[in-house]
Amino acid sequence: MSTTKKSTVSEFFGKIFRKQIFIPLAALLLLAVFNLITDPGFFEIKLDVNSAGNPVLSGYLVTILDYGSELAILAIGMTLVTAATGGQDISVGAAIAISGSVVLRVLCGTNSRPETLQAPIIVAFLVSCLVAMLFGAFNGILVAGFKIQPMVATLILYTAGRSIAAWINNNELPIVSEPSFGYFGGFIPGIPVPTPFFIALACMIVMALVLRFTTLGLYTQAVGINEHSARLNGLNPAFIKFLTFVILGLCVAVTGLIKVSRLSSINYSVIAKDIEMDAILAVALGGNALSGGKFNMGASILGAYVIQFLTTTLYKFKVQSDALSAYKAVVVIALVVFSAPVVRERISAFWKKLKSRKKEVA
Repeated sequence: MSTTKKSTVSEFFGKIFRKQIFIPLAALLLLAVFNLITDPGFFEIKLDVNSAGNPVLSGYLVTILDYGSELAILAIGMTLVTAATGGQDISVGAAIAISGSVVLRVLCGTNSRPETLQAPIIVAFLVSCLVAMLFGAFNGILVAGFKIQPMVATLILYTAGRSIAAWINNNELPIVSEPSFGYFGGFIPGIPVPTPFFIALACMIVMALVLRFTTLGLYTQAVGINEHSARLNGLNPAFIKFLTFVILGLCVAVTGLIKVSRLSSINYSVIAKDIEMDAILAVALGGNALSGGKFNMGASILGAYVIQFLTTTLYKFKVQSDALSAYKAVVVIALVVFSAPVVRERISAFWKKLKSRKKEVA
């Protein structure tokens, strides 16, 4: 009886290990245990009052939920681009600066500090969506049409994007005084949970419906696995790659709105700095192959919150912002090594050998 139970437990853990979502779950568990040991207060959530006098939740976990939601939205688009092209878009940080700058330009008009909004917020957001999707289309044309490697193609916007963002507002720093604009990056009065979480949840639901009721996911994976075979089966790999960059552009616009809403202004050189690296790391942490092909959207989204969990933990221990990249580089190295086929095969072989020895002893 005990032998049967042991084998059942062994099979259960074996199945979990083989699941793609195992990597982000294991990383999340390690971070949770580490913080629980070093400082149990890390998991404390309080009900405070913000500057507007509204009750809001506060604590490290709320911060993770808040800022991790921005990363989760970007991870949705980055996962599709990675799966279809086998490359990554390193220009999303600069593109966020552009889309955020467009939002402020539409809201402020020619006056950088207007007393009233010059256009409805929804109009400003839709214009920024159009602009961000156009820049996504630009990257998509370079990759799909001109066959340029994604990281090289997006290097153009990565280099020029923040200058374009500053040019849109004539190098001024516009400020929006309308309180309702701050709701998108803060809290809606009467709701103590950060608004970015609800925005991210809406994006997740929309993408889940798209993947469930359309062939986008299937075609994206088919192109990423074998572009030549996909073409022989009647697919248009160039269009699918192009489409994934446009979708990522839409995700960038949503994130840009959240970013500028937090401060009701913008700092062109600082906004979304290095966020593209976190988005790529979220995709990798989700167990998705950075060379393209099959993907797990849920694992990427979970990976985004794990990355924010790691960032918040490092800040808690007063790690300087300049040093964060070094710590994350260690995570990247561990992920690359652990995800390597040779390592996975050896772990799988070791697991099988361990199971056979247990059977022999029994």
